[in-house]
Amino acid sequence: MNPNCDGIIITQRVILMKLEFEAVPVSLKPQIYEYLTISGVEFLAGDYEPSMTP
Repeated sequence: MNPNCDGIIITQRVILMKLEFEAVPVSLKPQIYEYLTISGVEFLAGDYEPSMTP
């Protein structure tokens, strides 16, 4: 299975409001936030701010 599939499936659940962003595992939050941003619905992440590492 493609490792990105889990992220896409979780993102879809967040968009469909079946899962709150706060319930997303910490290790997946940056990836899910990126997918939400690409989809134009980053507001679903609430106050989450991805860490900026160089």
